[in-house]
Amino acid sequence: MGKSDLTMATPPPLTDKLIHDAMIHAVKEVFQTMAKMEIVLVARSNELEPAAEDSEMQIIGNVGFGGTINGLVYLCMPQKFAYTVAARTLQMDALELAAHGSEGITDTIGEITNMTVGTFKNRLCDLGYPCKLTVPSMVRAKGLSVKGIKGTQRHVFHFDCLGERVSADLHMACL
Repeated sequence: MGKSDLTMATPPPLTDKLIHDAMIHAVKEVFQTMAKMEIVLVARSNELEPAAEDSEMQIIGNVGFGGTINGLVYLCMPQKFAYTVAARTLQMDALELAAHGSEGITDTIGEITNMTVGTFKNRLCDLGYPCKLTVPSMVRAKGLSVKGIKGTQRHVFHFDCLGERVSADLHMACL
């Protein structure tokens, strides 16, 4: 193996810009493709704001990834907005969606989360960081907040979609 073969096998460093661009691409791509919704990054931080005591019900999807990089992504949005996302994704009106019960919303947001994290992960895999996804999990709660995971870098991306806040909360560690 020559020197050039070794250089080609070494993936580029996971810079903040690379992570930033991959996550924004993933969220925008999935919301546009699945729900036909435009979503715009409005802020970025290292923490998710704590939920206020009087905050509305939230739905949070979670999918992990593991391999040469490990991490979790929490996709957080108000539950009432999750109904809008699910209705648009499933191309149903409110009555049709209601007939499916809460499972329709849970399953749809789980799939949106899975596709978002999958798109993010695929971008990193293409750069030489192979990893696989975990099964999505969902939580609905009022006043829920996500704590940072020890030993990980945290990147929180806050998006606006139809006047609602959607947050992608990434916790990532490289091996």
